[in-house]
Amino acid sequence: MTTGQDGDNALEPKLTTESRLLPILEQLQQREPIFHHPEFGTARADFEAMTELDFWEVGASGSRYSREYVLDVLEERYRQPFEDDWQTSDFHCREIAADNYLLTYTLQQGRRKTRRATLWRHTVQGWKIVYHQGTVVAD
Repeated sequence: MTTGQDGDNALEPKLTTESRLLPILEQLQQREPIFHHPEFGTARADFEAMTELDFWEVGASGSRYSREYVLDVLEERYRQPFEDDWQTSDFHCREIAADNYLLTYTLQQGRRKTRRATLWRHTVQGWKIVYHQGTVVAD
């Protein structure tokens, strides 16, 4: 492991959210992991409203998934009650264009740890997901 002068891991970026973005960070943090907060809806129409028409994602497996495929999977998942065991941490928000924000974080699901990135757009209808990616952290 490479360490800097202060002993921190030099490979890891020092991610700091600008103070002006802290209210946005807080709003988006409450929505992650995406599609796992019943208070934002559990029906297909809710998930459609959360995503842009050209939404897509790259799963932790590296596979690309279309919006239609993700909506089908979510619709099937929410037909039966289920329990999710996850913890989120290390949130960071960066504005990449007007009303477009990149939110990154770490997701721990049991023994599986992934880094997550979601591109969010603030619209007149509310927050919309443009893109999402998960990457497994190797042990």
